[in-house]
Amino acid sequence: MTEFTSEERSPDRRVRRTRRQLKECLLTLLKEKKIQEITVRELTEMADLNRGTFYLHYKDVYDLLEQTESELLDEFNRLFLKERPEDLEHRIRNIFYDIYALTRDNADLVTLLIGEHGDLNFINLLENLVRDQCLHDWMEVYRGGSTAVFDAYFSFVVSGCVGLVQHWLRTGMKESPEQMSLLTEKIITQGIQVLSINPIS
Repeated sequence: MTEFTSEERSPDRRVRRTRRQLKECLLTLLKEKKIQEITVRELTEMADLNRGTFYLHYKDVYDLLEQTESELLDEFNRLFLKERPEDLEHRIRNIFYDIYALTRDNADLVTLLIGEHGDLNFINLLENLVRDQCLHDWMEVYRGGSTAVFDAYFSFVVSGCVGLVQHWLRTGMKESPEQMSLLTEKIITQGIQVLSINPIS
């Protein structure tokens, strides 16, 4: 295996640091204004970088946002691919724990993307990702039932799960990812009966 000196590794670290700075500044500005109102000049001034550096990494502000969204979707996708289909029947909470933990770790970004004034396109992409990655696996587990009924139920579950994440963010994430994943599992498996029990204990 080739060994690299710290000098040889440093450009990669600088690139990651620069991209992180720009993303953090974008999130800060998105809390105050719409993406259409954000300029490369104010982004780079906030990040204490020159505009030439920005254009080494991104075409424009929209490209920065799109790449940020894409990287987050890739993280969600990685989580969905971790679980085996046969585990979903009895341990649905496992995958939801990872989702809530990732949401907590990226709360500012996720809130901006799926919150009250979020990006509808991102929400649709996230729902499609859940549907594409989970639908086939869940059908394998429950393939004895009606495909039409399952598809309707799964659409209901996907929208409901996004709604739960939105509610959790909106109310300040008071519950832990463990509590929220257990609640989500019980809502999916027990439906309205969850109202008669303590779902997060």
